[in-house]
Amino acid sequence: MKQYNVGVIGATGMVGQRFITLLENHPWFNLVALAASARSAGKTYEEAVGSRWLMQTPMPESVKKMVVLDAANVEEVASRVDFVFCAVNMKKDEIKALEEAYAKAECPVVSNNSAHRFTPDVPMVVPEINADHIEIIPAQRKRLGTKRGFVAVKSNCSLQSYVPALHPLRKYGITDVLVCTYQAISGAGKTFDTFPDILDNVIPYIGGEEEKSEQEPLKLWGRIENDKIVPATAPRFTAQCLRVPVSDGHMGAVFVRFENKPSKEEILQAWKEFHGPAQDLNLPSAPKQFLHYFEENDRPQPKLDRMLENGMAVSIGRLREDTQYDYKFVCLSHNTLRGAAGGGVLLAELLAAKGYFD
Repeated sequence: MKQYNVGVIGATGMVGQRFITLLENHPWFNLVALAASARSAGKTYEEAVGSRWLMQTPMPESVKKMVVLDAANVEEVASRVDFVFCAVNMKKDEIKALEEAYAKAECPVVSNNSAHRFTPDVPMVVPEINADHIEIIPAQRKRLGTKRGFVAVKSNCSLQSYVPALHPLRKYGITDVLVCTYQAISGAGKTFDTFPDILDNVIPYIGGEEEKSEQEPLKLWGRIENDKIVPATAPRFTAQCLRVPVSDGHMGAVFVRFENKPSKEEILQAWKEFHGPAQDLNLPSAPKQFLHYFEENDRPQPKLDRMLENGMAVSIGRLREDTQYDYKFVCLSHNTLRGAAGGGVLLAELLAAKGYFD
C-alpha cells in the first residue's frame, strides 16, 4: 500500500491525542503535521499540551518537538499532507466551514466531528456496515468544485456499540428498537480528575446524544439516490443516554422487535459469522472478529472487555427473549477507539484502499 502523509487538526484535545497514538506506528499513514487553535500555534506539541496529555501511554517521542500549526491557516497545513483527520472543539457551523475549506484546498478530511453527519452528500461510514456510501464522494466533489478534496465522517460514538449488533439482524425485518446507553466520561473529553461531579453519580442527560442515537442509524442504513444519501425510514428508534462513572467504554441495553422473529440460535449465528469490507480488505486497524458474544451473565464489562481486539471489536452479551419486545441484549464498544479516533483511522484505511486519496 502507498504511504500517505497525514495531519491531525485539533491535535491537543483528547480525540486528537488518541489519533496521535494510533498513527505512531501506522503502516500506511505517516504523521507529519499537527494543527490546533491559534493559542497553541507556534509551540512545540509538548509545550502546547503540557500537563493535559490524557492517554495512558506516553506521548510519542516523534511528536514532542513538532511545532503546532494554526488550523485556520488552511493552505499551509494542506500543503504538507495528503489528507487530515479532524477532531476540533468548535461551534458546529465553524466546524462545517473549516472542514469544507480544507476540502476546497484539495485536502480530504476524515472527521470525528458531528457537524457534517447530516450533510446529504457527506458519507457517514462504519466500514463494516455501509462502506458503499463512500461512492457519494464524486457527487460531493462536484458540488464543492474539487478534484481530490472531500469530507467523510464517522458516526456518533454511542452508535458503535449497538448498530453493529443490529446490522446482521436486519434480514429478519427489524421494526422497533429501544436503546439505553451508558456512556463513559471520555466521551465528554473528561477524566475522573477533570470531572469530579461524576464520582458516585449518574447524569441522565447528554446534550444532543439521544437525537443522534435515534437518527444516525437511519443514515447508516440509507441509500445513495440522486447525488445524496437518503436515510432509511425504518426501524423506529427511541433512545435514552446516560453519563456514567466509567473512564472508557459505552454500553447499550437494547430491546428489538422483528417482522420475522428469528430464533436465539439464528441471532447468535448471525453475530458469529458477520464480517464486512473492513475484514474482507484486511485493513490494518480492523478487528479479525468484529462481533464477540459472551455466554457469561455478567459480561461484557467495560473494565474487562473494552480493549478487545485493540479496542476495535464490539462485545455483546445477555441475549434473551423479552416480555414486550422480541429480544433484549447488552453491548459494549470502546468509545475513543472504535467510537472515535480508531473508527476514523479505519475509515481512512478504507478510503485509502479504494483509492480516494490518490
